[in-house]
Amino acid sequence: MGESAAYIYLEDGTVLCGESFGSSSVKTGELVFTTAMNGYPESLSDPSYKGQIMIMTHPLIGNYGVPEKISQEGILHNFESEGIQVEGLIVSELTRSSKWNGKLDLGEWLDREGIPGVQGIDTRMLTKKVRDNGVMKCIVSTKGAIDDPRKALGEDYNSINFVERASPKKPIVHDSGKGNIVVVDCGVKHGILRGLSSRGYNVVRVPYDFSADRIRSFEPLGVVYSNGPGNPNLLAKTAESMRELSEYRIPMMGICLGHQIAGLAFGGTVRKMKFGHRAVNKAVVDSITKKAYITTHNHGFAMLREDVPEEGVVWFMSPDDNVVEGMMYEKRNVITTQFHPEARPGTNDADFIFSMFDNMIKKDRGSAYG
Repeated sequence: MGESAAYIYLEDGTVLCGESFGSSSVKTGELVFTTAMNGYPESLSDPSYKGQIMIMTHPLIGNYGVPEKISQEGILHNFESEGIQVEGLIVSELTRSSKWNGKLDLGEWLDREGIPGVQGIDTRMLTKKVRDNGVMKCIVSTKGAIDDPRKALGEDYNSINFVERASPKKPIVHDSGKGNIVVVDCGVKHGILRGLSSRGYNVVRVPYDFSADRIRSFEPLGVVYSNGPGNPNLLAKTAESMRELSEYRIPMMGICLGHQIAGLAFGGTVRKMKFGHRAVNKAVVDSITKKAYITTHNHGFAMLREDVPEEGVVWFMSPDDNVVEGMMYEKRNVITTQFHPEARPGTNDADFIFSMFDNMIKKDRGSAYG
């Protein structure tokens, strides 16, 4: 455990002092919270968290350590990317690890990755502040107090194209089977890659700003627009490529940010949420079958029912608020989910979404419910 003081500065003027762990550094980001009780290796390595400082609401974090990376064909099985993506981590209490496959303590992992952590914080109070006032800019300093934190808060999160930072600069190929699925990689989780490769396809990851013609040059059987960080309204080129591809009726799926990109591509509106959905136990209801599923979420932007494109059919809704959790664009051969069907971490309730997409590819026409 660390012994030096760590400081948290919020844009509303709040200053908190706790105990440092991880890296000795100063980081800025958008303060968000997740209610996940486990799965911190997956959550911390999720590229959708790029640019954000994470509060974990569960009181004890770190008890099973951090495992060694396991991969097949370049796809990780127990992490969502090659490194930690959050800017900083805030927990109530950091615990020592005790598990057979724990290779590092959580604090050691953060230190290796240059990420500061703070413990000894009333995370319940801090989470309620975010819930009541909304996400806000934040500084985490494990290098001592800052004289003028307002000058160090940096740019507004919503104005930065974090997808540009999370997306690969050139195509990456995972040879897993026959036929190509192109993933427009806006910061894809490896669980999504595995969900596709496990169904017998080669997975080709391309930069987020590839044109429709460049995507088509890989002769895809299907195209997936992935999850990713930041403001989808900054991704006009990505939305344009999706709209153009849909004219060819190539089976397509959008996940999380990809769901939002589809909404923008087909004439909808995407807005910033007050504090977002970040959890592994959020319910969604299938508007067609009326079945409910427990799903994994990580998003701070969303479409409400009044925001959806006219040509789309609302597929899933959140029973907690007015957020649309999935869409079908039948004429364009596109399905989308705001939640994460790969559920890493989380339950496996929604894994059938990948099978539906597989079915769309095999039929290459018609409804996903077929």
